[in-house]
Amino acid sequence: MNTVQGSDGFREAVLAGLSVRPRAIPCKYLYDAEGSALFDRITELDEYYPTRTEIALLAASGGAIAERVGPGARVVEFGCGSMRKTRLLLAALSGPSAYVAIDVAREPLLLGARRMAALFPDVAVVPLVADFTRPLALPPDAMGGDGPVLGFFPGSTIGNMRPDEARAFLRRAGRVLGPGGRMLVGVDLIKDPRLLDAAYDDAQGVTAAFIRNLLVRANRELGADFDPATFDHRAWWNAREGRVEIHLVAGRRQRVEIAGHRFAFRRGDVIHVEDCYKYSPEQFCWLARLGGFESEAVWIDPDCLFSLHLLVSTGC
Repeated sequence: MNTVQGSDGFREAVLAGLSVRPRAIPCKYLYDAEGSALFDRITELDEYYPTRTEIALLAASGGAIAERVGPGARVVEFGCGSMRKTRLLLAALSGPSAYVAIDVAREPLLLGARRMAALFPDVAVVPLVADFTRPLALPPDAMGGDGPVLGFFPGSTIGNMRPDEARAFLRRAGRVLGPGGRMLVGVDLIKDPRLLDAAYDDAQGVTAAFIRNLLVRANRELGADFDPATFDHRAWWNAREGRVEIHLVAGRRQRVEIAGHRFAFRRGDVIHVEDCYKYSPEQFCWLARLGGFESEAVWIDPDCLFSLHLLVSTGC
C-alpha cells in the first residue's frame, strides 16, 4: 500500500476565513482524528437518520449497482471518512481491482486504508492525502488495470457545497474519472424540517461538540487560545435556500490570537461552519447534468429520506 502525501491547508484557511466578513472556516477541517470520532458518534444517534438510511440503501441496492458497473471496477472515493460504506460497496461489486481513498485527514485516512487492505487483499488500496475540493490528479500507478472506473461520494457530502461548488466539483471529478466514468453519489432529500432540526442539533449535544472541535483543533495545531465553551452551536433550516445552516456564535466579547494574528469577537459574532443542502431527485439530476454527468439510476429508501444516484460522465 503506497501513500501519497499532501497538505490540508488548515492554518491558511483559518487565518483567511477569520479575516473576512462573514467569517467562515470550511467544514472539511472538522474531520481531524477527534472530529472524525465525534462524527462517528453522531451517526449512531437516534436523531441522525442519514448514515443508517444510506447504509441500508447501499445494502439493498448493492447487487443492482454491481450489475450496472460491471466486473473489475476501479473505485475512487472523494473524502472517505471511516470507509464504513466503502466496505459495503466493495463487497457488493464483482471483483473490484483498485481503491483510491482521498481525504485531507491524514491519520484517519491511513488507518482506514490499512484496514481496507486487510479486508480486501485482492484490491490495490492507495490512500491519497489531498483536498478533493481542489483540482487533483491521481498517481500514475494508482489506477492500474482496465476495469470500469467508479467514483464514490457518499454521505450527502455534496450537500456541504453550494450548488455552483457542487457543479464545479462534479466537473473536476469527471476529469479524474474520464469519459464514461461513473459516479455513485449519496444525496439527502428535502423533508420535514423537524427531522432536520433534530438531526443537526441533537439532545445529547454531540453535534455541538463536533462543531466546537474546530476551535479545539485550532488551539492544538495552531496555538490559538479560543475558549470553545463560550461559543454556541446553532443550526437551522433555511427553506428558501434549501439548506441547513450551521454556525458557531460567540457568547461573550473576547480576543483570540492565532499564529501571531489577533481577532476580536463581540457577543453574537458568527463563524459560519457548514451548509447542508437538500435536494429532490429531479433537482439533483439537473445539478448533475450541469456538472457533466447524466443520471443512469436512482435508488430511494422506503421513507423517502435519502437517495443514491448512479451518474455517468458525458466528458463535456
